[in-house]
Amino acid sequence: MRAVIQRVSSASVSIGGTVKSAIGTGLLILLGVGHEDGQEDIDWLVKKTAGLRIFPDEAGVMNRSIVDVGGNALVVSQFTLMASTKKGNRPSYIGAAGHERAVPLYEQFCAALSAAIGRPVGTGEFGADMQVALVNDGPVTICIDTKHKE
Repeated sequence: MRAVIQRVSSASVSIGGTVKSAIGTGLLILLGVGHEDGQEDIDWLVKKTAGLRIFPDEAGVMNRSIVDVGGNALVVSQFTLMASTKKGNRPSYIGAAGHERAVPLYEQFCAALSAAIGRPVGTGEFGADMQVALVNDGPVTICIDTKHKE
């Protein structure tokens, strides 16, 4: 799994001009699912995401997690995160899991993250043409790949 995690003061995802989910302070997580991903990837990524100390404490130091600040999360599926650009200029998405594998893993990730942060997680719609709006706070953007944990 690959995730782009952005600390936001607000974020939303719209489909066909209608807002599906919106959050205030928290994390916007763009999530890509690969063929080899499974429960171990979900567990590791949820723990890492919920524990990331990227919110400021009273001294302005990034020392608090989303749990510590009572923040919200919005998770948007994004198969393009699995793109390979090794050859030519047209990305290959062969590394992205197909719908039948990716949807359940995406949903499991969202459910596990919701349990970890103790609040509902906003979502997009898998496979839909979505418009994502955000106000990146900081800006703080973290990229994580569960296959490269070092």
